[in-house]
Amino acid sequence: MTASGIRLPQAALVAVALAAGLAVDARTGFAGQAAIGLVFWALLSWLLGRVSAEERRALMACVVIATFGEVFLSLGWGLYAYRLGNIPLYVPPGHALMLLLGISLARRMPASVARAIIGCAALYTIAAAASGLDTFGVLLCLLLAGAALAMPAQRRLYASTFVLSLALELGGTWLGNWSWAHEVPVLGLVTTNPPGVAGALYCALDALVAVTALLVGNGFKQPLPQGNLAR
Repeated sequence: MTASGIRLPQAALVAVALAAGLAVDARTGFAGQAAIGLVFWALLSWLLGRVSAEERRALMACVVIATFGEVFLSLGWGLYAYRLGNIPLYVPPGHALMLLLGISLARRMPASVARAIIGCAALYTIAAAASGLDTFGVLLCLLLAGAALAMPAQRRLYASTFVLSLALELGGTWLGNWSWAHEVPVLGLVTTNPPGVAGALYCALDALVAVTALLVGNGFKQPLPQGNLAR
């Protein structure tokens, strides 16, 4: 990813919008979800004009891939279910906003911290699987490890996305916006609500977005810049 992106105040606005959107969704119906979706799309459209062309392509790829992923994982596989049994309209742009937030955090994250986060995720996975608490986490952790090994230059992005998505998952399940199935359909594995390493799915999304951006343009050709940038 190139050195453009959103600045710190814009990142804070995204974080507030995501948190507020989940809080409102927990107390509304389809009309409210549509309204949140419009707000998210408007915010994303505004931010698209403030990033590089490479990032715009990556963000739009994120929306498309995430939408297909949501349909498969929720409506098809039944891995998790949203409160109203649908895919809320704010979810596709929400994934792109999360990616922007992850990029902003990654640029401030030391490589040692990124390695520690990924290492802690692996240790938790082993402990949770050994205790029988979360056997599905092994597959999720393999996704994370695969993404980190395949694209090592993006490890800070995976680490930041992992942390942010865990916070989002904890908030969303606590509010009742969605819930994860205890018994994973088809596989016969079990997990928690949410899985402790659910962020691996978001990291896999980031990796798919990176590959797509490489195929359609110059996005993600450069590793994330080192050091703290005043973004």
